[in-house]
Amino acid sequence: MVGEQTHRLSMADGQTVLVRDWPHPKARDPVLIVHGLGEHSGRYRRLAQWFHARGYAVRCYDQRGHGETTGPRGALRHEDDLLEDLAIVYNDYADQQPRLPLLLGHSMGGLVAARAVLDGRVTPAALVLSSPALRSLESVWMMRLAKLLARVVPNLPLRNGLPSEKLTHDMQAVAAYRNDPLRHRWVTPRLADFIFRAGASSIADALRLSVPTLLLVAGSDDVVDPSGSRDFAAGAVATRQLTTRFFDTLYHELFNEAEPARSQVLKQLGDWLQRRTSAPLPNPPLHAGEGAN
Repeated sequence: MVGEQTHRLSMADGQTVLVRDWPHPKARDPVLIVHGLGEHSGRYRRLAQWFHARGYAVRCYDQRGHGETTGPRGALRHEDDLLEDLAIVYNDYADQQPRLPLLLGHSMGGLVAARAVLDGRVTPAALVLSSPALRSLESVWMMRLAKLLARVVPNLPLRNGLPSEKLTHDMQAVAAYRNDPLRHRWVTPRLADFIFRAGASSIADALRLSVPTLLLVAGSDDVVDPSGSRDFAAGAVATRQLTTRFFDTLYHELFNEAEPARSQVLKQLGDWLQRRTSAPLPNPPLHAGEGAN
């Protein structure tokens, strides 16, 4: 695998974000990965390697307020910062590639990716949503409070309350997450309000889905409410663009689940990608610790 490369890219307001690239000398397609709340692009190295072994060039980036991108943790200057940032990173990547990149978003990153596509900010070759944050488990009262605080103290740092023990059944992955120095525990009212509103509007706008999309849903998710994905899927049926795969017993981080579940998730992803192309995906040999995928 070609080595990981990092650089910084300037956003519309002058903020710079850290970008990780895994170039491929003979890439069949590029893919851009968007991470979730409180985490960072470095947590997607294993998924990047999975794509790379199958002939894909890969890019991931630390969203503002996350990872090695500077700035207050979990904070936004404007409510649509994450959407504008995604468009800049995606278009910069597309300009360097012979074909349009696929777009893959997990959790909050899945919400950002979905909303950006529904708004027409980006039009990827295809879209993959992993446990997207389309509906929160928070109460209506908490959502109203977030809306109020977003007007008064928009960047007040608050604990995000993510239950790390419910991210995956793989306890080693849970321990790595807890000990990750780039992971943070914060969310601000402006970011929380964006997540709540963008999730609801994405479900309402599901009929506008215009690109081939794979929706991967963790049925035992205690981080986001999987009913949001179910309602989005129901709303998008008429578009004939959506393929949905439910994993009833799995936790939030489907790509980090314990084996054999992780391999089952990746097989569904691989099968869907193969159906999108005329050429079969290569089947690389297993490496120690990778598992059957």
